[in-house]
Amino acid sequence: MADRLRGRTLLVTGSTGIAAATAVRAATEGARVFVISRAADHAAALADRVAGGWAAADLTDESAVDAAVRAAMDHLGRIDAAFSAAGGSGRRFGDGPIHELTAAAWEATAGLNLRTQVLVCGRVIRAMREQALDADGGRGSLLLLGSVTATAPVPEWFGTHAYATAKGALTALMTSLAATYIADRIRVNLLVPSLTATPMAARAAADARILAYAARKQPLAGPMLDPDEVAKAALFFLSDESRAVTGQSLAVDGGWSIVSTGAELT
Repeated sequence: MADRLRGRTLLVTGSTGIAAATAVRAATEGARVFVISRAADHAAALADRVAGGWAAADLTDESAVDAAVRAAMDHLGRIDAAFSAAGGSGRRFGDGPIHELTAAAWEATAGLNLRTQVLVCGRVIRAMREQALDADGGRGSLLLLGSVTATAPVPEWFGTHAYATAKGALTALMTSLAATYIADRIRVNLLVPSLTATPMAARAAADARILAYAARKQPLAGPMLDPDEVAKAALFFLSDESRAVTGQSLAVDGGWSIVSTGAELT
C-alpha cells in the first residue's frame, strides 16, 4: 500500500486533527501536499511536517478562497485530489438546541461548516475542470468531511443543531456535485467520522461521562477514534484505488451508527 499517492498532488483545508493526519499520511505515501488554514502558524507547521506549501485564508471569504486555491495551483501545478476538511464546533457562537438557537449562531456555525465547503468546492472544481486527464483518465478527486451527528444523533451529549444541519447538508452537496461533474471525470465523496481525538473534541475528552458513553457507542474505536483511522479511509478516496467510486458516503465510526446504547446521563 506504500507510495499509492506517488506523483499525485493533494490540497488539504484544515491543519489539525483529521486534516493533519491525512496530510501526513498522504505525504508519507508520496503525495505533494498544499495546506490551507485560517491559522497561519498551524498551516506553516503542518506544511513543514509534510515538506509542502501552505496559505492562510478565511475560507468563509470568497476572495480569500480564490487566492488560496490559486496559490495551491501555483505551488502544485495541478490538483489531483482535495480534502475539504476545515470546519469546527459552533458552541462558541451559541450553537445548541434549535429552540435556543439565534440567527447569528446559525449563520456563524453554517458559515464555518457549510459556506466554507461550498466555496472551496467551487474553486477546486473550477481548477480541476481545466486540467488535462491524468494517467487513469480522471481530472480529480474531491473529498468532503461530514459528521456522525448528522446521521446518528445523540442529543443528550451533542445537541448542536446548527452544526448537525450544516454537516448534513454536505450529503446533498456531495451527491449533486458528483452527479454534475462526473462528465468532467471529477469524483466527489464524503467521509462521516464519529467522535475523534481532535482539538474540536476537547469538551468531550474532558468529560468522563461522554467518554464512557462513546466507548459503548463506538466499540471498535474506543472512547475516541484515532484521526489516523479516518486518514486511512481518506487516502482510499484521494488515490486512484477509488477511481470508479463517486457520490458515496463512508462512515468511519467504530460502530456508532449501528450500536444502540442509552446516554445514561446520571
